[in-house]
Formats: sequence, structure tokens, C-alpha cells
Amino acid sequence: MARDETPIDRGLLHPPTQLSDKWRLANIVLLGVGFMLLFTAFQTGSMVEESVLEAAKNEPNSTFTGSGYTSLSIIYGTFAVSNWIAPSVVAIVGPKVSMIIGGIAYCLFIASFLKPMAWALYLGSVLVGFGAAVIWTGQGNFLTINSDGSTIGRNSGIFWALLQMSLLAGNLYVYFALQGESSISANSRFTLYTIFTALGIAGVVVFFFLRMIPKPLPRHVNRPQRAADTNNGAITAFKSSLKMLFTRNMVLLSLTFAYTGFELTFWSGVYGTSVGHTQQFGSGAHSLIGMCGIFIGIGEIIGGVFFGLLGKRTNTYGRSPIVLLGFVTHMIAFYLIFLILPSEAPLQKTSDITYIDPNEYVAVFSAFLLGFGDSSFNTQLFSLLGFAYAEESASAFALYKFVQSLASAIAFAYSSYLLLQWQLAIMVAFNVIGTLGFFLVEWDIGKLPTHDGYSIVCHNDD
Repeated sequence: MARDETPIDRGLLHPPTQLSDKWRLANIVLLGVGFMLLFTAFQTGSMVEESVLEAAKNEPNSTFTGSGYTSLSIIYGTFAVSNWIAPSVVAIVGPKVSMIIGGIAYCLFIASFLKPMAWALYLGSVLVGFGAAVIWTGQGNFLTINSDGSTIGRNSGIFWALLQMSLLAGNLYVYFALQGESSISANSRFTLYTIFTALGIAGVVVFFFLRMIPKPLPRHVNRPQRAADTNNGAITAFKSSLKMLFTRNMVLLSLTFAYTGFELTFWSGVYGTSVGHTQQFGSGAHSLIGMCGIFIGIGEIIGGVFFGLLGKRTNTYGRSPIVLLGFVTHMIAFYLIFLILPSEAPLQKTSDITYIDPNEYVAVFSAFLLGFGDSSFNTQLFSLLGFAYAEESASAFALYKFVQSLASAIAFAYSSYLLLQWQLAIMVAFNVIGTLGFFLVEWDIGKLPTHDGYSIVCHNDD
């Protein structure tokens, strides 16, 4: 094994051929289906979490004191910290087992909503934060292993489209289940999270059917050496992540990673809560949360499919035009949301005057733009990292999720205090600098040599 090579990255510059292209594509589809089922439960649950927990506090004789925003802040804070050890976990147990472990953590968190208790909510938040780091690092590594330079863009698009179908199914159910409810009852909550827990378990089961690419060791390597090799790989993976973080391109990409974290917090938690708090939407405000979630999902899926079809072309013509499209789409969405939602909507129920009357169609269209723009950024980040950091994919994806989740944790923390216009202003600022950072890296990587369709990025890229 090469000196700077870890077990999880071995063979990525020279992809093994034990699995046919059809099996690799089947792996990508299975990966997407597993994540679709698991995140139908988690993402939909996150969008209604604050509203669900507010209703739990208001139940007769309730002693529950937990906060949805606090829970989500803990999740993403733990997620950020755990990303430093996630590459080592993947190095030891492999991407498949890592995703199973992470999926189980998600299921435990979702099940905690069946009977809300503050200690269970916050403990579950810590567990799912760790599970998120492990599952997403494993996912990035598994995606890269099953791709090459010509298929990484296509595979990223396929995975992203399947993942975001979770927003359709879950939010469609929320829309009909909560229609006409001004507050989410205990019975509705129990039914919702029973279904979500079952879906999460089904997603974990799918991970068991993923086929790993065999990596036989040389004949002279015996079992004690193999164990030592794995431990050294775990340490090397941690050192690689730490060293990579301070390279020029990764610092620039961190601006883009941070932006995706801020806007993730907004569309997955704050926007739905703000719509539900806007009294001008009447008794249908809570079901409108579900409809907005559906159209976020539609935007994500259309983006994933469209950008997936452009897979090979992005390696030739660059990813910057797609990121620029996401930049413009999000700017339009932020402006429309600023016009139709009250400034106090993220914090409490309000009927304050807005610049234009709150309109369900504009709210839903804005949701679509949020999803489409999010897809633009994330699919191109998946594609760029898999293309440019093929030798160290686990470390690169872990840093991506570290910065993204740290930004999300910060955003969920301030979401309980800042008015809507200030939250939008933060996202506008990071949209600008994050897009510029991506452009600079994309331009720089275009000048680097390639091997077997991959770009070769070294740590001394500064």
C-alpha cells in the first residue's frame, strides 16, 4: 500500500473491476433507495419537528420542555464534531457497515417522537449527529468507489434525485394527514412517527443488499498485519482530513460548504415553521408545510435528474454554470420569501403586515426554487469532490459534511432569535461568497492533470 494511501481509498485511482458497470449502477440505485426511505422519515420529520414539539408542550398536563430548534442545533453540532472521526470509522468497518450503523441511529431518533421527552429528544439528537457523520462519509466513499471519472456526475445526479424523492412521499402524507388541523394532536403525532420509524428501518434493511467491491490483500500479508493495516489506515484518515482542511482549494470550498449548511437549515426547518406560523394562511397553514415540502422535493428531483443527465458534460464544460443557476434561483427565492412572510414568522405565530399579502402559490413556488437551487449546489459539490479528490474521497466528503453541519448548527442556534430578514441576509451574503469560492476551485482544478478520468489533487495545492 502506498505511503499516503488508506484502506478506504485504495484502488480509487485504479478502480477494481470485480464488479461490472451494471452492478455498480445497481449499487448506486440501491444506495439512493435506502437513503430515500430513511430520509423520507428524517427530513419530513425535521420539517414539522418544531410544530410537533410546540403542540406537545401545549397538551393537557404536559411536562415536556424540549425545543425543536435546539434539537436540530445539537444534531448538526454533533454532526460537525463527529466528522473528524467518521473517516476513521469508515476505514475500520467499511462504507456499508458505516451506513448501517448511521441508519440505526436515525431510526432511534425518529422513534423518540412517539413519546416526546426532553432527555430522549436531546440524547437522540446526539446519537443522530454521530450517525449522520458516519452515514454521509460512508455514502461519499461508496459513491466514489462505484464511479469513475466519466460516471461520477451521472451517479451523483441519480443518487441525489432518489434521495430527494423522500421529500415527496413524506410531505404528501403530512399534507393530507394534517389538513385542517390548527395544532398537531397526540394521535396524529403518534401515527406520523410510527410510519416514519418503519420507513427508516426499511431504509437500513436496503443497505444490507449493497455489494462491496472485493479488495484482496497481497499473499504475504497475514491476519495480524491486516489488523495493523486497518488501524494505521484509521489514523492516516484522520491526519489526512486535518491536513486537507487547510489547503487552498478546501478553504475556498468551505465557503460553499458553509452556504449549503445555512440554506439547508432554512429549507429543512425554518421555512416550514415560518409558513406554519403565518396566520394569514388560516387553518390550512400546517398542511401547507407539507405542500411546501413536496415542492422542495420536486425542485430537488428535477435538479438531480437534469444535472445527472449532464454528468459527462460537466467534466468537459465545468460545473460553474450549474452553480450559477443555483445562485440566481436562490436569490429569487429569498426575495419572494422576504416579501410574503412576516419578520417574526420563524419565532412565533404572527399576523403582522407583510410587503405583499401572504400567498399560498408564491409560498409553494418559493419552496420549489429552494429545492432546485439546493440541488444545483449539492450535486456539483458531490461531482467535484468525487472527481478531484478520488484518492482521498472519505476525507474530502467528511470535511464537506463537517463545514456544512457546523454552519447548520450555528443557523439552528440563531433561528430561535433572529427575525426573518436577518436570516435571509446571512444566506444572501454566503450565497455570494460561496459561489465565488466554488468558481475559483473549479477553475483551478481544470488546470490539473488527470488519471483514468479523475483529477489529481495534492495536499500542497496552495
